[in-house]
Amino acid sequence: MNKTTEPQISTLEAVIVLLVVLGIMSAGVIGWGLSPQVPVLLAMGVVTAWAMLRGFPWSAVNAGIKEGIDKGIVPIFIFILIGAMISTWIAAGTIPTLMVIGFKIINIQWFLPSVFIVCTLVGAAVGSAFTVTSTVGIAFFGMGVTMNLNPALVAGAIISGGIFGDKLSPLSETNNLASAVVDADLFTHIKHLLWSTLPAGLISLGLFAMLGHSNTGTSLAKINQTVAVLNGHFSISALALLPIVLVFVCAGFKMPAIPTMLLNIFVSAGLILFEQPGMSMKKLTAIINTGFVSKTGNTSVDTLLSLSRGGIVSMMSMVALIVVTLSLGGLLVKFGLINQIMTPVAKHLNSDGKLVLAGVLTCIGVNVFVGEQFLSIILPGRAFRKAFNDGGLSGNALGRVLEDGGTVINYLVPWGVGGVFLTTTLGVPTVQYLPFVFFSLLCPVISVISGFTGIGMAHLKQRSTVKAEHATTAQA
Repeated sequence: MNKTTEPQISTLEAVIVLLVVLGIMSAGVIGWGLSPQVPVLLAMGVVTAWAMLRGFPWSAVNAGIKEGIDKGIVPIFIFILIGAMISTWIAAGTIPTLMVIGFKIINIQWFLPSVFIVCTLVGAAVGSAFTVTSTVGIAFFGMGVTMNLNPALVAGAIISGGIFGDKLSPLSETNNLASAVVDADLFTHIKHLLWSTLPAGLISLGLFAMLGHSNTGTSLAKINQTVAVLNGHFSISALALLPIVLVFVCAGFKMPAIPTMLLNIFVSAGLILFEQPGMSMKKLTAIINTGFVSKTGNTSVDTLLSLSRGGIVSMMSMVALIVVTLSLGGLLVKFGLINQIMTPVAKHLNSDGKLVLAGVLTCIGVNVFVGEQFLSIILPGRAFRKAFNDGGLSGNALGRVLEDGGTVINYLVPWGVGGVFLTTTLGVPTVQYLPFVFFSLLCPVISVISGFTGIGMAHLKQRSTVKAEHATTAQA
């Protein structure tokens, strides 16, 4: 069979197809409150049908699906390991111990800002907002629910702190990726990020302080009862914190995520057997596979721990969504629908502000249509690199745009990898916690303001030299 030339897609056609895709997904998930899997699958079917009608070969559809999924294999495996890690941490008493310690040392009247600060510090140490949420985040979430706080607000504080810490860390995968895409030094990239992340972090801290200062609904009796139940049914001890310590040790040695989690699951399983010598291997493997089932007899505590019971099986719904979302994203990229819009836009921008605004909006758009964090950095990075360079802006300026519009926004997309993970882990729908993830909402706004005002923008040396020469000539 002779090789045929693939059809050429116009910009208008690409816009129409993408709007139809967005309409299907947003109507299903946001409008009708459906689980994202079916709307995304329907959108994928529509794109496939369009491609067939336009003359794309089935081999192109296959290739797009394979290329899309390929980019998510490692994250999918990491999420499966996180599921196993959560269940072993609960069974080993790690998360219950964190909750008991937290109730004793954290000022209840300043709970939300305390959560934000601690999650920021942990995120900066381990370089992963996912790890923060699935470890100390679960403990803080349980505390917040016990204190009768709005679950979405507590989730917002946890997620905001985790992402803020992630953006401060040299261990962050997205920091390393963004700096590589724009060919910038990692630490210079992080330093430049501070122009937007630091103001966003400080404003977020202030908002959480205002919203969470007066916890009139907090019941100390309920807290004391929860602590008593946790002490009576779990191993609350310093030894139970060993898995947490191990995470920091592995981060210090810059050990990759997969071996870190495998080692952590093994150590946590060993702790469970040490604390409960009579436990059979069948029951232990059941905890790892299907999650921990709390049977304390206290309805509140059992319900609380069931929200994030963990287990490999608990991640399967998320894995299914990630597979169909990445498949859809792969098709959109393969058929040139994304680039058909990004590339022409990048060529017609003639000011710093317009470049930054277009870059941020494009990163957000890729997140919405593709749902994958890394692609929201890679695709706009490639499309806008020449435009930023021609406009006199350095790679660090583009790197910050990729982070502010790409990395931090993925957690707010209901069908995005980050959004699905957080909803699965904390049990709060993305659309509910979205208004309270102040850090992610503020970063792109501050980035755009920086572009139009010039504050904190990094320019190429050639442009700075030309500006200086013009200034000297004007004075003369």
